[in-house]
Amino acid sequence: MAGPTLSRRRLGAELKRCRESAGLTQEQVSQRFEWHAAKVTRIETARVTVTPRDVKDLLSLYGVRDRGYCEALLALARSARQRAWWSEYRDLVGPDSYVSLESEASAVLTWEPMLFPGLLQTEPYMRAVLAMTRSAARADRAVALRLARQRRLAGDRPVQLVALLDESVIHRQIGGRAVRDDQLRHVLALSERPNVTVRLFPYGHSVLRMSTTILEFHQAGELNVVFVEGLRPTSQMLKQPAEVAHYRSLFDQVAEQSLDPEATRKTIEAELTP
Repeated sequence: MAGPTLSRRRLGAELKRCRESAGLTQEQVSQRFEWHAAKVTRIETARVTVTPRDVKDLLSLYGVRDRGYCEALLALARSARQRAWWSEYRDLVGPDSYVSLESEASAVLTWEPMLFPGLLQTEPYMRAVLAMTRSAARADRAVALRLARQRRLAGDRPVQLVALLDESVIHRQIGGRAVRDDQLRHVLALSERPNVTVRLFPYGHSVLRMSTTILEFHQAGELNVVFVEGLRPTSQMLKQPAEVAHYRSLFDQVAEQSLDPEATRKTIEAELTP
C-alpha cells in the first residue's frame, strides 16, 4: 500500500495519462469544471491532493470506463489524504520534501563526500553536525525527526540502503574522537544487516561531486527521484526519467570504484582508536 506522498504522485501521473489519452488540454479541463487555471497542473504534478469526488468527475470527463482501474485511482485518492507519520514535523517537512518521499521509498542509494548520511548517524554525531547551523531548539527537533527516519531501517519491510562514502568521511572527527569512534562502531553494526550496504570510495576523483541521493520506488519506477545537495540549504529534486537514469549511471560508476563491503569493514575497523 502506497503512502500519501507516493499515492499523490502516482495518482497525478495516471490522471495526466488519462487526460492526454482523451485529447484534452489542462486549460480545457479547468474550464469544464470552472477551476482555477493552475489546478489541473497542480493535481498532475502532485502539488495538491484531489478529492475522490474530483477523481470521479475527471475520469468521467476522460471517458474512462474500466471499473477496476477507476477503483484503483479512487483508492489512491483516499490514501493521498491520509495523515503521514511525519505530519508532526510539518515545521521541518513539506508534503513533497525529501523526508516525505524517503519515508515511502523501497531503496535509498546515497553518495556522501563529507558526512555519514542521516540514516546512519548516531545521536551525538547528529548533534555535532546540526550544531554548526542550527539553534539548540531547532537541533532538538531535527534530531527527533532524523531518529524517526531511521526506523525505516528495521521492521517487516525495511528500506534497502546503499551508502557510498568518500573515505575521508571516516577520518573526519566531527564532535571529537569519541563521537567519531562511536559513529564508526554504529556503522559497522548496521552494515551487518541484510538491507544495509556501506562501501568506501578510496581517495580520488568521483564523478559525483555533491551529496546525491536516489530514491527508488520498486512498484512505480517512473516515479524515482534524485536529490542533489547544492550550495544552498535545500536540495534540488530531479524527477525526469532521463535525469534519474543519468544519476543512477553516475552512482553505479562510483560503486564500481568503491571498496566492497568486507574491505570497507576492515578499513573502518582499522580507523578505530585502539
